[in-house]
Amino acid sequence: MTVAQAQRDLDYLMIDADTHYYEPADCFTRFMDPKLRESAITIEINERGFETITWNGKQLEIVEPGFFHKVLRPGSLKEMMQAVKKGLTFAEAGVQADLVPEWTSRPERLKVIRKQGLEATFLFPTLGVLWEHHLRSDPQALYANLHGFNQWLYEDWSYALDGLYGAPLLSLRDPELAVQELEWVLERGARIACMKPGHAYGRSPAHPIFDPFWARVEEAGLVIGYHIGESGYNEQYSVDFSELPDPPPNGKSALQWSNFYGDRPIMDTFASLVMHNLFGRFPGLRMISVENGSMWVPYLLAVMDKMKGMGRNGRWVGGRVDGRPSDIFKRHIYVSPYPEEDVQALVDAIGADRVLMGSDFPHPEGVAEPAELADRTKPLGEFVQRRFLRDNAYELLHPGA
Repeated sequence: MTVAQAQRDLDYLMIDADTHYYEPADCFTRFMDPKLRESAITIEINERGFETITWNGKQLEIVEPGFFHKVLRPGSLKEMMQAVKKGLTFAEAGVQADLVPEWTSRPERLKVIRKQGLEATFLFPTLGVLWEHHLRSDPQALYANLHGFNQWLYEDWSYALDGLYGAPLLSLRDPELAVQELEWVLERGARIACMKPGHAYGRSPAHPIFDPFWARVEEAGLVIGYHIGESGYNEQYSVDFSELPDPPPNGKSALQWSNFYGDRPIMDTFASLVMHNLFGRFPGLRMISVENGSMWVPYLLAVMDKMKGMGRNGRWVGGRVDGRPSDIFKRHIYVSPYPEEDVQALVDAIGADRVLMGSDFPHPEGVAEPAELADRTKPLGEFVQRRFLRDNAYELLHPGA
């Protein structure tokens, strides 16, 4: 389906809950506090367009070489896989593209979203979801880089303006600094924030020590987005299964992709939030799972309901949970499936009012145009399709509307 066809078939504009920008090389350093300059993640690009990303003297292999110069075309995942199978480089296969302004510039993106049939988009980082784990040993440096990144995002993209909802980064590495950064982004109008899936550096993210943070999130009505990224599971857990601790982006093994990068971190996150009674203490919280797929959802709901009974005599971090864990999940958590996944199956698991459309534009793993998802979900019927393409995301942005 073309965009024009989608606009003719739909009597509304869509809201895309998973879009991205590509960061510039100074996204950490441009607004870094001069006193903390030595704590910054630095990115140097040579004459060939290849970058070296370093922190504290250590090189971080967190993006493919040439990230700040060449990227992979939106929606080109199948072509990428075919190139790998044929032994071709991505350049040889023709799936590489030069960065274009609409992927790096807010004014240019604004010109594009209406052409794409969009009313609004949730904007998540690309590089920004890959680095936090690597700075875990130095909380001051972690928050200095996080704050510098959030200042860059606010200046270049904004947090909530003209239908673009940039998601600043938040971290639970330090309870007090977490609240401090939260207040800073709220003062500037943040409506959605991005957090790393997985444990909170040796604690549950629902541990009562973080209650001041979650109380403020609830009070502000901030939506928390858990976007797939580097949660540290490869380094912390996959090594016990004979894997490399920090493989390059396209060097993760099949086992690492299956167990240590996608499903497990997001399942652990939501299971702990539910089972450690975060939503019992803060019933107004709303969260979204972005680019984590949805195959894990039915399993997690079933296993939580079963194991709540099995663990009834165990420890209840945050207080005993009242009600079925699956029902708690469905009240508070929205899920954006991968574009190729069965949306109806997800609707059956969590309800039509908890599914979100996410194109992953302009990343290669998603679709070239969000309108493709309007075409794919037409068989769901008008009501479910509209909930998926627009209304659920609209209600997240405008609670009570």
